[in-house]
Amino acid sequence: MTQEELDALMSGDVDMDEVSQESAQEEDEMSEDTPSADEESEMGVEPEAIIEEKIKSAELPLPATDENKMVHQLDDVTKESEEKASEIFDIIETISNDLMEKEEQLAAVIEVLNSNVTLFETLCEKFPDVETFGTQLESNKKALDAINEVIEVMQNSGDSIMNVMDIMQYQDIHRQKIERVINVMRALSKYMSTLFEGKIDDEKRVASATHIHGDTHNDVASTEDIEALLAQFGQ
Repeated sequence: MTQEELDALMSGDVDMDEVSQESAQEEDEMSEDTPSADEESEMGVEPEAIIEEKIKSAELPLPATDENKMVHQLDDVTKESEEKASEIFDIIETISNDLMEKEEQLAAVIEVLNSNVTLFETLCEKFPDVETFGTQLESNKKALDAINEVIEVMQNSGDSIMNVMDIMQYQDIHRQKIERVINVMRALSKYMSTLFEGKIDDEKRVASATHIHGDTHNDVASTEDIEALLAQFGQ
């Protein structure tokens, strides 16, 4: 209600029944605009009750399985990374060897073309009127230029491959960094285990109380739940 409506109400110029009807109408309109739980589900919006249920049912922290153990996962990363890097190096080495082999073959072709160019130059000098000699001379020169360009591209490709191999060396550095992190984590784990060591074996300890006087909750853990939790941390 605005200040003007409040002043009119206090002065007696406004009927209370009309104000009640208008308020009820506004509440009906607001309730119509607010989607119900079914409408939220149809629109793809999850009701708050469902969201709270999902949060309660979530297992936090996650169970200590092979998929969730941090060091176990890092060990898998370093192992797979090293294997894949070795495969990449093998492929790069094969490509580099192929390029070097083709360069040697093209070098032999260049020798033949150079001898052809020398021959046709001599023939053109002795028989300047024969157009075939001049045509073949130009063809061999063009072929020689093309092969030299191909060799240059292959040499540049070989240099690029060497750069790739140099860059791949960082993969080994990354692996060493991850292994260092693993060693620190394992050292911390052993240190924490040493701090929590006791003089009495766990089998000889008194069972934990499921409920102590003064607890404000009724969610008590059973003996089976406690034993399962201890077994999980002991893995």
